[in-house]
Amino acid sequence: MTRTARRRFTKEIQSVVDGIAFGPTGPALLHVYDPPAGGKWADDVIPGKLAALDRHTGDTLWLSPCEVGYGRGFGAGFGGPEEVLVLGPSAQGHRIVRMSLSSGELLGMGEVEAFDEALVSPDVCVVVTPRRVIGYSTKGLDEAWEYSRPQERYHHVARVGANLFVVYTHAQTGRQGVLRLDARGGEFQGEVLAPRQPVIHGLAVNADGLVLLTRDLGSALPQELQPQLMIELSRRTDGGVSDTLSLLALPIDSEPGEAPLWFSVLSTQRGDELPDAAIAADSGKLYVLRGALLEVRDTLTGRSLGEWAVPGIDEAVAWQVSQGAGLVAEETRVSVYELPA
Repeated sequence: MTRTARRRFTKEIQSVVDGIAFGPTGPALLHVYDPPAGGKWADDVIPGKLAALDRHTGDTLWLSPCEVGYGRGFGAGFGGPEEVLVLGPSAQGHRIVRMSLSSGELLGMGEVEAFDEALVSPDVCVVVTPRRVIGYSTKGLDEAWEYSRPQERYHHVARVGANLFVVYTHAQTGRQGVLRLDARGGEFQGEVLAPRQPVIHGLAVNADGLVLLTRDLGSALPQELQPQLMIELSRRTDGGVSDTLSLLALPIDSEPGEAPLWFSVLSTQRGDELPDAAIAADSGKLYVLRGALLEVRDTLTGRSLGEWAVPGIDEAVAWQVSQGAGLVAEETRVSVYELPA
């Protein structure tokens, strides 16, 4: 039975939201910008602002100009005690900015390489470019390490503990896999999944496992699990003969060829190359978003714990879950909902 998530608050925003950060405690952070009249701006980057909202009431705690504006690439999260870090484009190139979590005061700034995706942790900020994965120190705001290998292009990252997982494409085959790095120093730790997948749309990780949103499970599963996949496909009622959207859960210390924790076919229908689906993991739970419905599963076993309708999430520019609270940001509206923790 589908239930409707209980709303803590909804707040209308006068500016346009383009990024968020949400931790287990403290405020909800919104990165916003004001669209120029007529949609025209002299530079490639529109100036940005950072707002902190009370996570329980939605009251604005502070709103401050931010050196990072609206453009290619964005990342935000929490650094040291009472610090927030924001990465993205500025009028002088891409930057990493440290601000006070209590007031929004600018505390420091450094330069970063232009990137497509960023992941902020208390000790290191990781950015992904097509050719390099780079770690920036949250203390010095400078480059701490970099990883790259010939014939690899990099896409998505996720982290748990010292393990950093990176989705990459092998240039010769065009197929995608997952490798593991040491998040603290960038050293290569090994492959988790060999580059055999046609696409990996996203990944999510917690201490119980690494979950991939992908398709064509037959390319990833060992031979002994192929009959199980065929049985699951035969039970589908959506008309296809192969999976076009699936979940694949792996142990965080997995190696190529090893059996997964579990897998699940979500669809066999032919659709867009970019499906209307996304995943996130937190506190042992996997959150699977499809349209306006958010299914919650146990990360370790894949067992479904229920499905919730979350108003506005199908129109969200960003969403995050932390300790049972779901932050949903639409362009001019933000809400926090209660979800299973």
